[in-house]
Amino acid sequence: MRYLHTMVRVSDLDQSIDFYVNKLGLAEVSRTENPGGRFTLVFLCAPGDEERARQNKAPLVELTYNWDPEDYQGGRNFGHLAYEVDDIYATCQRLKDAGVIINRPPRDGRMAFIRSPDNISIELLQKDGAQPPQEPWASMPNVGVW
Repeated sequence: MRYLHTMVRVSDLDQSIDFYVNKLGLAEVSRTENPGGRFTLVFLCAPGDEERARQNKAPLVELTYNWDPEDYQGGRNFGHLAYEVDDIYATCQRLKDAGVIINRPPRDGRMAFIRSPDNISIELLQKDGAQPPQEPWASMPNVGVW
Protein backbone atom coordinates (compact mmCIF):
# COMPACT_ATOMS: atom_id res chain seq x y z
CA MET A 1 0.00 0.00 0.00
CA ARG A 2 1.23 3.49 -0.86
CA TYR A 3 -0.16 6.85 0.20
CA LEU A 4 -1.22 8.86 -2.87
CA HIS A 5 -3.12 12.00 -1.90
CA THR A 6 -5.64 13.68 0.37
CA MET A 7 -8.73 15.22 -1.25
CA VAL A 8 -10.22 18.40 0.15
CA ARG A 9 -13.40 19.93 -1.28
CA VAL A 10 -13.13 23.70 -1.60
CA SER A 11 -15.85 26.29 -2.11
CA ASP A 12 -13.74 29.04 -3.75
CA LEU A 13 -10.89 27.77 -5.92
CA ASP A 14 -9.12 31.13 -6.28
CA GLN A 15 -9.21 31.74 -2.53
CA SER A 16 -7.96 28.21 -1.86
CA ILE A 17 -5.11 28.49 -4.40
CA ASP A 18 -4.10 31.79 -2.77
CA PHE A 19 -4.02 30.07 0.63
CA TYR A 20 -2.35 26.78 -0.26
CA VAL A 21 0.09 28.10 -2.90
CA ASN A 22 0.76 31.78 -2.18
CA LYS A 23 0.59 31.68 1.62
CA LEU A 24 1.36 28.11 2.70
CA GLY A 25 3.87 27.59 -0.11
CA LEU A 26 2.66 24.40 -1.82
CA ALA A 27 3.33 23.96 -5.56
CA GLU A 28 0.65 23.24 -8.16
CA VAL A 29 1.51 20.03 -10.02
CA SER A 30 -1.53 19.64 -12.27
CA ARG A 31 -5.02 20.95 -12.95
CA THR A 32 -7.92 19.18 -14.67
CA GLU A 33 -11.17 20.85 -15.75
CA ASN A 34 -14.08 18.45 -16.26
CA PRO A 35 -17.00 20.29 -17.92
CA GLY A 36 -19.12 17.11 -18.09
CA GLY A 37 -18.75 16.44 -14.38
CA ARG A 38 -18.74 20.17 -13.58
CA PHE A 39 -15.62 20.10 -11.40
CA THR A 40 -11.97 21.13 -11.34
CA LEU A 41 -9.17 19.12 -9.72
CA VAL A 42 -5.92 20.80 -8.66
CA PHE A 43 -3.07 18.67 -7.32
CA LEU A 44 -0.51 20.27 -5.01
CA CYS A 45 2.74 19.08 -3.45
CA ALA A 46 5.35 20.32 -1.01
CA PRO A 47 7.93 22.70 -2.50
CA GLY A 48 10.75 20.80 -4.16
CA ASP A 49 8.64 17.65 -4.66
CA GLU A 50 7.22 18.65 -8.05
CA GLU A 51 9.18 16.12 -10.13
CA ARG A 52 8.60 13.29 -7.64
CA ALA A 53 4.89 14.20 -7.57
CA ARG A 54 4.64 14.03 -11.37
CA GLN A 55 6.09 10.51 -11.11
CA ASN A 56 3.53 9.59 -8.38
CA LYS A 57 6.34 9.28 -5.82
CA ALA A 58 5.32 12.14 -3.49
CA PRO A 59 2.11 12.67 -1.52
CA LEU A 60 -0.32 15.21 -2.92
CA VAL A 61 -3.21 17.36 -1.80
CA GLU A 62 -6.11 17.27 -4.25
CA LEU A 63 -8.32 20.35 -4.19
CA THR A 64 -11.72 19.45 -5.62
CA TYR A 65 -13.82 22.39 -6.75
CA ASN A 66 -17.40 21.53 -7.71
CA TRP A 67 -18.75 24.20 -10.05
CA ASP A 68 -22.25 24.03 -8.61
CA PRO A 69 -22.31 25.76 -5.20
CA GLU A 70 -22.46 23.57 -2.13
CA ASP A 71 -22.27 24.46 1.57
CA TYR A 72 -19.37 22.46 3.04
CA GLN A 73 -19.53 22.20 6.81
CA GLY A 74 -17.64 20.27 9.43
CA GLY A 75 -14.12 20.82 8.11
CA ARG A 76 -12.83 19.91 11.57
CA ASN A 77 -14.39 16.45 11.12
CA PHE A 78 -11.90 15.90 8.32
CA GLY A 79 -8.98 15.82 10.76
CA HIS A 80 -5.97 17.69 9.44
CA LEU A 81 -3.18 17.88 6.91
CA ALA A 82 0.33 17.89 8.38
CA TYR A 83 3.50 19.48 7.02
CA GLU A 84 7.03 19.47 8.37
CA VAL A 85 8.69 22.90 8.27
CA ASP A 86 12.32 23.99 8.62
CA ASP A 87 11.54 26.83 11.06
CA ILE A 88 8.19 26.80 12.85
CA TYR A 89 8.57 30.38 14.09
CA ALA A 90 9.53 31.85 10.71
CA THR A 91 6.73 29.90 9.00
CA CYS A 92 4.11 31.07 11.49
CA GLN A 93 5.36 34.67 11.27
CA ARG A 94 5.19 34.58 7.46
CA LEU A 95 1.64 33.17 7.59
CA LYS A 96 0.57 35.68 10.25
CA ASP A 97 2.01 38.53 8.17
CA ALA A 98 -0.05 37.22 5.21
CA GLY A 99 -3.24 37.45 7.27
CA VAL A 100 -3.54 33.80 8.32
CA ILE A 101 -4.81 33.25 11.87
CA ILE A 102 -2.51 31.04 13.94
CA ASN A 103 -5.17 29.02 15.80
CA ARG A 104 -2.71 27.09 17.94
CA PRO A 105 0.58 29.03 18.20
CA PRO A 106 3.88 27.11 18.41
CA ARG A 107 4.25 27.70 22.16
CA ASP A 108 6.34 24.55 22.50
CA GLY A 109 8.55 25.32 19.49
CA ARG A 110 7.30 22.14 17.82
CA MET A 111 3.69 22.37 16.70
CA ALA A 112 1.18 24.91 15.40
CA PHE A 113 -2.23 24.76 13.75
CA ILE A 114 -3.86 27.00 11.16
CA ARG A 115 -7.02 26.59 9.09
CA SER A 116 -7.70 26.89 5.37
CA PRO A 117 -10.46 29.13 3.98
CA ASP A 118 -12.71 26.04 4.10
CA ASN A 119 -11.83 25.36 7.77
CA ILE A 120 -9.53 22.41 7.15
CA SER A 121 -7.05 22.13 10.02
CA ILE A 122 -3.41 22.19 8.99
CA GLU A 123 -0.73 21.10 11.44
CA LEU A 124 2.78 22.52 11.11
CA LEU A 125 5.54 20.50 12.76
CA GLN A 126 9.12 21.62 13.37
CA LYS A 127 11.66 19.51 11.49
CA ASP A 128 14.13 17.61 13.69
CA GLY A 129 12.34 18.22 17.00
CA ALA A 130 11.30 21.30 18.93
CA GLN A 131 13.05 24.65 18.96
CA PRO A 132 13.43 26.37 22.35
CA PRO A 133 10.23 28.24 23.28
CA GLN A 134 10.36 31.92 22.36
CA GLU A 135 8.18 34.98 22.53
CA PRO A 136 5.79 36.17 21.37
CA TRP A 137 4.71 32.61 20.57
CA ALA A 138 5.29 31.08 24.02
CA SER A 139 2.61 33.22 25.67
CA MET A 140 0.07 33.40 22.82
CA PRO A 141 -3.34 31.84 23.53
CA ASN A 142 -5.24 29.59 21.17
CA VAL A 143 -7.67 31.34 18.83
CA GLY A 144 -10.88 29.62 17.76
CA VAL A 145 -10.70 25.88 17.12
CA TRP A 146 -7.95 23.89 15.49
